[in-house]
Amino acid sequence: MMPAYCPEDAPPGEKAVHAALASSPETKGWIVLHSLGIAEHVRQVQGEADFVVIAPGRGVLVIEVKSHKSVHVAGDGRWRLGTQPASSRSPFQQASEAMHSIRAALEKKVGLRSVPVLYAVWFTHVRARSELPASVEWHDWQVLDSEDLRAGGVSAILRTFAAGTEHIDDRIRHFSYGGVGPDDETAERIASVLRPRFETAITAGDRRRARESQLITFIEEQYLALDSMADNRAVLFTGPAGSGKTLLAMEAARREVAMGHSGRLLCFNQLLSRRLKDELSDVAGLITGTFHQELVRLVGVSPPHGAGSAFWDQELPDRALEALLDGREQPRDFLVVDEAQDLTRGHFLDALDLMVKGGLESGRLLFFGDFEKQAVYEGASRELLQTRSPRLVSRRLVENCRNLPRIGYQVNLLTRLEPGYRRFRRQDDGVDPDVLAYKADHDQSPMLVDAVHKLRDEGMELSDIVVLSPLRGGSTAETTTDPWLRQVLRAADGSPVRPGQLRHCTIHAFKGLEAPAVIVTDLDQRRVTNFEALLYVGLTRATDRLIAIVETGTIRTVLGGKS
Repeated sequence: MMPAYCPEDAPPGEKAVHAALASSPETKGWIVLHSLGIAEHVRQVQGEADFVVIAPGRGVLVIEVKSHKSVHVAGDGRWRLGTQPASSRSPFQQASEAMHSIRAALEKKVGLRSVPVLYAVWFTHVRARSELPASVEWHDWQVLDSEDLRAGGVSAILRTFAAGTEHIDDRIRHFSYGGVGPDDETAERIASVLRPRFETAITAGDRRRARESQLITFIEEQYLALDSMADNRAVLFTGPAGSGKTLLAMEAARREVAMGHSGRLLCFNQLLSRRLKDELSDVAGLITGTFHQELVRLVGVSPPHGAGSAFWDQELPDRALEALLDGREQPRDFLVVDEAQDLTRGHFLDALDLMVKGGLESGRLLFFGDFEKQAVYEGASRELLQTRSPRLVSRRLVENCRNLPRIGYQVNLLTRLEPGYRRFRRQDDGVDPDVLAYKADHDQSPMLVDAVHKLRDEGMELSDIVVLSPLRGGSTAETTTDPWLRQVLRAADGSPVRPGQLRHCTIHAFKGLEAPAVIVTDLDQRRVTNFEALLYVGLTRATDRLIAIVETGTIRTVLGGKS
């Protein structure tokens, strides 16, 4: 099944057909595409086929599914499905147009000799085979109904293939002589033409814009979260990676400024701060940046060359506290903090307390973080934040807005995420993440090269791909001697990505960000402290494609075995 998981918002009939075909042992060897977008439709600018069944030795069947509980065909030929307005365009016309669009696309690239390409309509909630009147518009074998679904569904599809092939035989001499196709290889080629290449028969730029638009459109859960933000003075939004916390943080800051307030939006990572500044550059009255960048601004000093943790974690916060207490900087109306799990440390909270009117106890506070899996730095404490800000109301986000479902389920498996991702906003596209094994101390460069080329073959640009590592020094991307990799690799610094450049970065620095395709290298738990958290953060950066290169003993351990 492509995708393997039926979206929760799919019509009930499509869910039922999807479940019937996915669970039946009789469909072994079949390829079933669900909700196939048709970029070059014979009638419309953009069309869709509910199901395309590619069955070796039987043919290709396009199925239009109708979930309505009542179907009526008027004397003038108009159709009324459920409570929908009457329409002169029948479900059979829809199915026929989708079938002809698909056939036209296939004939350009795949030989269809002796391959029946058929269409049918499945009325999943009515006994259409006995209730629909006879008509020259369709054949009896093109009607599937609720009784077929109760019987499992597969027998009805086999019946349709058999009758449809017989119908073609009556009109095309020797059509099925020697047997009908497709064979297994041709079935794979048909699927590869239709998905993803057929439904994404648009430019890479259009695909990128569509992905970005999908990722930033708020879902109902997020709107409810924004409502709670308006109803409460201080709110802590928690949730796993990909649940939209950064998008909500930006929207929260915009709404506060729109109400005439001034404030700060702070995070921990520099690369994320570059994104926030770019996105919010037009928002007046808002200071945006990392927590430490704001401390540097308040103190008015340049960090010493090679400054270590003593400066960043102790000296700089102390000097910023002095500046805030001296009144050199007045507290602002609100404070928004993204990556809160990295900033809820005692000394840091002291500084945050003085940045907002009313302080942490009664100020306008909007915190966003994942304290369960993304706390990769020691010392952060949700309990300490709750103690310092007793009026803080918690709101949990659970729906994954970033990752395709198969990436999310792979994260569940490899990181033992509990309760784990269950609800995804994006529709699965049938492509599994890759987990590749390497032997400890062996060069991963050849595997990295192969992974990049595989993603390029799928239509990804180099600029769509990010190579991440849990190592702060000595990563594969930093040390590779491969001539091609050395030519294309560039350290990610938050600046716009240039065509032909392949970014690389530590997982730590890429927290809060995402990329269409992510390759994670150097996954060896013996070399990495806080391995489980970094593994989780690294894997969840990918929106569409994920390749993890994991040391063999680590694979056995994360999958529950012994190293």
